[in-house]
Amino acid sequence: MSFDRGHTDDLMSFLAASPTPYHAVANAADRLEKAGFRQVAETAAWDGASGGRYVLRGGALIAWYVPEGAAPHTPFRIVGAHTDSPNLRVKPRPDTGGHGFRQVAVEIYGGPLMNSWLDRDLGLAGRLSLRDGSTRLVDVHRPLLRVPQLAIHLDRAVSSDGLKLDKQRHLQPIWGLGDDVRDGDLIAFLEQEAGLSPGSVTGWDLMTYAVEPPAYLGRSEDLLAGPRMDNLLSVHAGTAALAAVATSGAELPHVPVLAAFDHEETGSQSDTGADGPLLGTVLERSVLARGGSYEDRARALAGAVCLSSDTGHAVHPNYAERHDPTHHPRVNGGPILKVNVNNRYATDGTGRAVFAAACERAGVPFQTFVSNNSMPCGTTIGPITAARHGIQTVDIGAAILSMHSARELCGADDPFLLANALVAFLEG
Repeated sequence: MSFDRGHTDDLMSFLAASPTPYHAVANAADRLEKAGFRQVAETAAWDGASGGRYVLRGGALIAWYVPEGAAPHTPFRIVGAHTDSPNLRVKPRPDTGGHGFRQVAVEIYGGPLMNSWLDRDLGLAGRLSLRDGSTRLVDVHRPLLRVPQLAIHLDRAVSSDGLKLDKQRHLQPIWGLGDDVRDGDLIAFLEQEAGLSPGSVTGWDLMTYAVEPPAYLGRSEDLLAGPRMDNLLSVHAGTAALAAVATSGAELPHVPVLAAFDHEETGSQSDTGADGPLLGTVLERSVLARGGSYEDRARALAGAVCLSSDTGHAVHPNYAERHDPTHHPRVNGGPILKVNVNNRYATDGTGRAVFAAACERAGVPFQTFVSNNSMPCGTTIGPITAARHGIQTVDIGAAILSMHSARELCGADDPFLLANALVAFLEG
């Protein structure tokens, strides 16, 4: 098939504009709005009309498209993904420092490659909660903070013993000079940045991010380097696929759904995580809004299939022995099917057949990932979704290098291939 770099260009814009889960779902919602979707409030009554709807809750988004004349028991086709990435997040009392430097107190979120956060120019973004009960997104998209690494002259052992970082002492970024550290300085600064009146912010969810933009890499620009590909690459592909299916005019035998959850990197146990009730509640309300019963809900879920789309590990040329010797997914080789017999991934043989059929219809090649038997296997929202909702689930994704780094690497064609496979899956 011919490759469309326009999709990858748009992914780069999406990554750059989505430094936090809150920004990511806002940008995904904007794309869906342009495709005719409209937001519905969880506190409002829902109607059963056909068309596209979406719900926003914090850093999570659930969107679905009801085809004209869809029966209440029409099965769902779901693309699942997550919006969060490992990073450094601001503590409740952020103002700290010493020895002439002003610093920001941060906590480690998820499992980042901590060395990748050293000596990078960092911005600061997130969600501000205001005194009147509303929220405001903020993004200081410029070099504001930095975690400076200790000079080798003061740590000669780093060359022989390796870099050893203490999460509490060594990862607090600097953001200025002075010994006059005062509580409230950082939030006052952000109020000014966001155009808010002093004292209006009473709560915050803030995180740092590398401000270096995504970029094509390599002699032929066949690689893409950028932040938060795990897992905004899948969020972007799922959004593009759902919008394409909803505007295609094709007759759809299923109700296509995008479920983009927060907090996957920390276990998914939150009101916006995959282990929470959000997806199940939205699916049930969609059935009931179309006049359905409990029986219709049970039928719709029994016939549902979910593709849990998350990034996976491409074979690393410098560490090939860390991979299973017969499974070496390559970048630009198409999406990967992720398999683990201990249910760290939810894929089984029937799920493989579903994904293989979608890739065949799309003309997209796919690969298989299995962990080396001597190494532990990661997991995804896939097993959680399967167990919580009783939905057949298949784990897939794009193959990348440097997973959980502040800056990851994928093939420049793989985002387009993944999106095309998702379109074919949602079309059924």
